Amino acid sequence: MNDVARLAGVSQKTVSRVINNAPNVSADVRARVNAAVEAVGYRPNSAARALVTRRTRVIGIVTSGTALYGPSAQLFGVERAAWQAGYSVVIVSTADSSGEEFRAAINRLIDHDVDGVVLAGPIPVALDSDVFRGVPAISVGDPVTGNFEFSAVIIDQHSGALQATEHLLSLGHRTVWHVAGPVSWYSASVRVAGWREALHRAGAPVHEPLAGDWTSRAGYQAGLELAGRPDVTAVFAANDQMATGLMRAFNEKGRNIPGDVSIVGFDDAPDSEFLMVPLTTVRQDFTAITDRAVTELVRAMSGEEFDQGVTQVRVDLVIRASSGPAPTRTAESLGPGA
Repeated sequence: MNDVARLAGVSQKTVSRVINNAPNVSADVRARVNAAVEAVGYRPNSAARALVTRRTRVIGIVTSGTALYGPSAQLFGVERAAWQAGYSVVIVSTADSSGEEFRAAINRLIDHDVDGVVLAGPIPVALDSDVFRGVPAISVGDPVTGNFEFSAVIIDQHSGALQATEHLLSLGHRTVWHVAGPVSWYSASVRVAGWREALHRAGAPVHEPLAGDWTSRAGYQAGLELAGRPDVTAVFAANDQMATGLMRAFNEKGRNIPGDVSIVGFDDAPDSEFLMVPLTTVRQDFTAITDRAVTELVRAMSGEEFDQGVTQVRVDLVIRASSGPAPTRTAESLGPGA
């Protein structure tokens, strides 16, 4: 650091301020210091810095370890936002949804002296403040239940399901069937609630949702079950993967999309726009929620004022070719249950 200061013509304190991204350093001085850092090959010693500052500049992430698009996008977004904020990350994946393993994952991160914790993905258990031992934490995607106020940044799942269902009803469909995600997932339960509310508002029949597990295979199996019913003309799937499986099943059974059946998904996964029939879906802005979560966590770790409670980020309905007007049929042709 002395070599850098000498080469840049500044004090060692100024070098420290530049390296730590402190404010009140002119652009010219910052550029000279950075050039000197590169010239001498200086790299800060993170262990030494941690001893002085009592901060490791590491954020711990607890994730479910799934390859599903939503949780994976959240994990990538948190990692990218942390890196841009000047933090490294340590990731602990949980192999199942047990509360014990989830708490153990949090303990492992705190034992590694992380400055903060992000819970990215489904949270299977209520948590108490003593679990975090004074380390700031925030949730991305799911609110946290427990006997203390916990910060969370989440997608407005309810509004998304409401919009998807209302869109199908506005096309003249008498009702909308639903293929739901696992009941243990917060996002799945809230999407079911939004779907039900839209149907109740419209006075439309409400059929029991079909159980799914987020996979294309689950959507395919649900589609085989629904394809034999002529009264099924609209289906809202709780994610795009299940919607993809639905579309294949209906196609195999000779049901045209959207001529006979309209389908809407949730997520706007990268491939959804490029299916043989582009999928109408609800777009989640994962960048927005992860950037906001990391920003609030950094404020908390720095002792600054930060948003507490639950912050919701809006969603957008993306209308594509998989949803269209209800087919013209007589009431008799629809059969019972329509």
